[in-house]
Amino acid sequence: MIEESVLLESRTLRSSVLDRTDVLDRVKVLSLLPDGVHVTTAMVAAYFGAAVEGIRALVHDHRPELEASGYRVLAGTELSYFKQLSGIRSRTPSLALFSRRAVLNVAMLLRDSEVARQVRVHLLDMEHLARTQPVDNPGLTEPVPLDVRIDQRITHILGRTVVPMFNALIASSGEHRRELIELRQDIENVERRMCRHHKRLATPEGENPAENVRSTLKAMTWQAFEQHVVGLLRRDGCTDVVVRQTRSDRGIDITGLTADGRTVAVRCRNRPGRRTVPHADLQKFAGAARVLHRVDLALSVATCGFSHESRAIADLTGVVTVDREEVEAWTAGVRLKALR
Repeated sequence: MIEESVLLESRTLRSSVLDRTDVLDRVKVLSLLPDGVHVTTAMVAAYFGAAVEGIRALVHDHRPELEASGYRVLAGTELSYFKQLSGIRSRTPSLALFSRRAVLNVAMLLRDSEVARQVRVHLLDMEHLARTQPVDNPGLTEPVPLDVRIDQRITHILGRTVVPMFNALIASSGEHRRELIELRQDIENVERRMCRHHKRLATPEGENPAENVRSTLKAMTWQAFEQHVVGLLRRDGCTDVVVRQTRSDRGIDITGLTADGRTVAVRCRNRPGRRTVPHADLQKFAGAARVLHRVDLALSVATCGFSHESRAIADLTGVVTVDREEVEAWTAGVRLKALR
């Protein structure tokens, strides 16, 4: 099992486990701002039983890493918009915000905190359990040929078990680091080739797979597109995936659980004739997924692009956008990164 000291020293290893934010609540309840997504510096300090100045010093020393995991400072128009969205009443000219991923990142950096130490212990226990338990995909409901099921299982194991194992080995290795990085790259190349191979097997000879995927998506009705996304979620290991029968959920079309137990809400937008998803649509979905239902993972999936304003709202609220190119790649067999 990986030692806690390796987690403290290795940014690569820390980055590989940032999605396991549920471990925070296993140790202590993390209070969130009214938006259901962010916490302030003072709230982070309270969670870890640390001084506010200590958290600020940690941010100063590791700012690029923390920004990559969701830390940001709002000011001006962006701060005003956030206050309006979340209902915060404050006259401060700037506001530092941490996402749950950023809080977990702090736990993996903060040495003088018993709460942070417990988070690291639970996190490493979960990673060890994930690597040693057999992988299963209960979402496959339709009969699939045995050789295809074996190939799919191998691809699944490569992505969810072998690559993370190499990440941990690379993080704890000194002498053979370069060789391990090259081996990991080889494994990732095999995974990509197997995904492409699966797609070629399903495509008639003489057809262009990319064009075939694009035309198939373009011909879908919005109901067919929702069912298509349901199938992709199940293929990637999600369970309890259902299409919402009512439209009173403010933009949530699909709900379910990821393979590692996170709650997920999905907004599907089949807009092949449109250029972008309007920001009002993204704002409504973000409010429903993050504030009303407080899901762990919110996905906005569209057959077009996202406007600059939409992406800004997504970044601010933690919504993961999946545009046309990503939907096509997902359809062609590439696993959606947010579900890994």
